[in-house]
Amino acid sequence: MLKVQEIRELIKLIDQSSIDEFTFENEGSKIKMKKHGQQVAVAVQPQPLAQVPQAAVPAVSVQQTENVPAPAQEAVKQQEAAPVEEQTDLHKIVSPMVGTFYQSPSPDADNYVKPGSQVNPDTVVCIVEAMKLFNEIEAEVSGEIVEVLVKDGQLVEYGQPLFLVKTQGER
Repeated sequence: MLKVQEIRELIKLIDQSSIDEFTFENEGSKIKMKKHGQQVAVAVQPQPLAQVPQAAVPAVSVQQTENVPAPAQEAVKQQEAAPVEEQTDLHKIVSPMVGTFYQSPSPDADNYVKPGSQVNPDTVVCIVEAMKLFNEIEAEVSGEIVEVLVKDGQLVEYGQPLFLVKTQGER
């Protein structure tokens, strides 16, 4: 299976190219990308695993064969309308994929970070579960966590801000 960074690079390349459709199969997994106007639709279909629900994303959308229930779609629309952009001087740690956000490695463990926590580029700040794989998300900057923007167990979108960080240079 491809790593998340490799999938992101593929999405960028397909988005910037004139290719309308792209399919990649490897070790029982299949990734299929199709352009729809200004958007790239990505379908990741592992053969033996359960399917991930469809989700709408502004620039890139991930689709599967099942639809997201109407209440979940409404929650996504409300999230997109939330005024996260108010503090432009802060760095945003964003989700590299569609999945479920978890603040700790297990339900009975402490959160990786909380407001006031100091982070460096390789500090794990959360986990995003996608297709039964738990992906550790790193801060990628040095600084202090100012705000956690999503709740534990919440569905997150590709590119959705998860944390606001006051970086070392802004002190």
